[in-house]
Amino acid sequence: MSEHGTVAQEAPDTRDGPARNDELLTVAALAQRLRENIGRVIVGKDRVIELVLVALLSEGHILLEDVPGLGKTVLARSVARSLGCSFKRIQFTPDLIPTDITGITFYNQRSGEFEFRPGPIVAQIVLADEINRATPRTQSALLEAMEERQLTTEGVTLQLPSPFLVIATQNPVELEGTFPLPEAQLDRFLLRLSLGYPSEREERAILDRFEAANPLADLTEVASAEELTAAARAMTAVHCEGIVRDYIVKIVQATRSHTGLELGASPRASLALFRASRALAAVRGRPYVVPDDVKALAPAVLPHRLILSSSARLRGRDAAGIVDEVLGSVPAPVLE
Repeated sequence: MSEHGTVAQEAPDTRDGPARNDELLTVAALAQRLRENIGRVIVGKDRVIELVLVALLSEGHILLEDVPGLGKTVLARSVARSLGCSFKRIQFTPDLIPTDITGITFYNQRSGEFEFRPGPIVAQIVLADEINRATPRTQSALLEAMEERQLTTEGVTLQLPSPFLVIATQNPVELEGTFPLPEAQLDRFLLRLSLGYPSEREERAILDRFEAANPLADLTEVASAEELTAAARAMTAVHCEGIVRDYIVKIVQATRSHTGLELGASPRASLALFRASRALAAVRGRPYVVPDDVKALAPAVLPHRLILSSSARLRGRDAAGIVDEVLGSVPAPVLE
């Protein structure tokens, strides 16, 4: 099996086949419980829920781009309640400063010592609401937390809890008074998703479901944070053939030579697509990755990591359309 630089550093999995398969069956059962529980609140968004589970198992973060009122906050709260995880919501505004997110060190007159009061980023599920309303300096306060899963303040490093998931939201329509996310920040998000409007049937189901009470209030824990952490570790047991790894690399390489792009995807994008594909295979109950897993995830993993050329922008093209072109131009391998 061919190896590439981004994955060759992983330690080989020495467990036997049956043990690995049993472990992955447990992951699939865990994903099914979470999918069904979250689906009690979120109507008709099975694919989005599945991709949230992929992010959790890949230990990645999510950027939700949608207009207000489509259930972004409800989705984040449903995930936290289903896992029994701590949940914090940060409302980003232009006057927010980094210490409002990370926390502050203050002098306790009673004890006569300096103490650290952690900010809302110290939680297992963090909703960064309307992240593009904060200044770039404040947005950058999330970078270390998202990438390193730790905070450094006043020379002291604090490890963040596990699991740790940031779900950031931004309104793609209302741009007045906002600060576009820099490329370095966007690259930290494993997936960029959109809930979208419900269909007529789904919207009617929402009215019926929320008629008497909010189902979120009665949502119970169906899995523990410890189970999820163990499931994330089990992703190394998902097999990915060399030709599928080559397929991932060829897709990413194709973005770097596309005439409509000024900047293609980085090696971090290859690794993100690789990890997410293994997680999607496990969620769908398979111990191996197929090319369709890669195809299904590329539209959520790649577009926000690409920079359009000026000519492409003038022609009204977008990154999502270019990713579709790349997927159409790179032949998918056939597994025996």
